[in-house]
Amino acid sequence: MNWGNKLVVAFILFGCLIGTLVYKAVNTRYDLVSKDYYKEELRYQDRIDGLKNAASISNVQIEQDANNIHIQLPNEHKGLDIKGDAYFYCITDERKDVHFPLVLDSTASFHVLKTNLKKGAYHIKLNWQLGKESFYNEQKIIIP
Repeated sequence: MNWGNKLVVAFILFGCLIGTLVYKAVNTRYDLVSKDYYKEELRYQDRIDGLKNAASISNVQIEQDANNIHIQLPNEHKGLDIKGDAYFYCITDERKDVHFPLVLDSTASFHVLKTNLKKGAYHIKLNWQLGKESFYNEQKIIIP
């Protein structure tokens, strides 16, 4: 093989490499933290206020067993009319994100079946309101 043929083979291999890289770049998924990032940024002060309010009461307890995830709101909220939601934010794949309305029992507990979630690492973002006062708590959990 002379140097001219080697040069043509090198150009063909280089073209195949560039074509492969372009194909992979076009077909790669990039999940953003949030589709409404700027709206959420404007409401960030509400989250800070909710964190401050939640810090002034006892902690939120999140535990899991074989079938359920148990969320226990602070004892100060037992039996009160609370409205809010639980957002299970999957760190690695936005298709696994799930919202649940907070439906509490008389002990201020909320239960989520693990069958409603896929395996992975989640940030559980809890927002709830008691009257005009809002609360926010965020914890990490791994569902095996």
